[in-house]
Amino acid sequence: MPGAPNRPPEQTPEVPVAPPVPEPPQKKVMRRLVPTHVTLLLDTWKGAPSPDLLGPYQKAVAAYAEGDFAGALSSLDQLSVRFAEPRWPILPEPFRLLRVPIKAPVPPHWDPDHALASAEKEAKRSRQTAEEQLLLARGSLAWAAAHGLAVNDLTPKLEEAAARLADPAGLAAFYESVDVIWTELSGRLPAPKGGAARPAPPAAAEVEEA
Repeated sequence: MPGAPNRPPEQTPEVPVAPPVPEPPQKKVMRRLVPTHVTLLLDTWKGAPSPDLLGPYQKAVAAYAEGDFAGALSSLDQLSVRFAEPRWPILPEPFRLLRVPIKAPVPPHWDPDHALASAEKEAKRSRQTAEEQLLLARGSLAWAAAHGLAVNDLTPKLEEAAARLADPAGLAAFYESVDVIWTELSGRLPAPKGGAARPAPPAAAEVEEA
């Protein structure tokens, strides 16, 4: 109405963000260790992945067995970087999700999520991680079934996990289903076979000299 004082701009109500799902360290390792195990069994390696890849994996397994979950994650991080090296074959989907290429540093404002609140960023990362877990679980069970492993009993858990992921209420119930898959599958996988180490690609200077 005329003469009324200016009103402050209306506040946009905050969208509630579900709190991040607590991740017990041993389960956090298992969610990466088992799909990595399957990755090292892929036909990509012609039956024998290089010791350069098996080394970090075996260190992660040993650390996990000793309860050193931080050490296990560190070894898995090292292996994830190695998976992205150009000397190795390109991993098929969804196992390519385990590759972590070393990216060149960029200004923070180039990140499309830079303006998001920290809680929203965390929720988005948690959601993306859960979606990747579902893809890895589906791919791992498909590989196991194609290679003669009995995993029919885990298929209902996979579909249950997919249905729970569609529920926006949270991810805790989703991980209950996925963790069963990883725990059960880990005891059914054969050990990866060792192979000869592949040499690293020559340095740029050596290529120029040649």
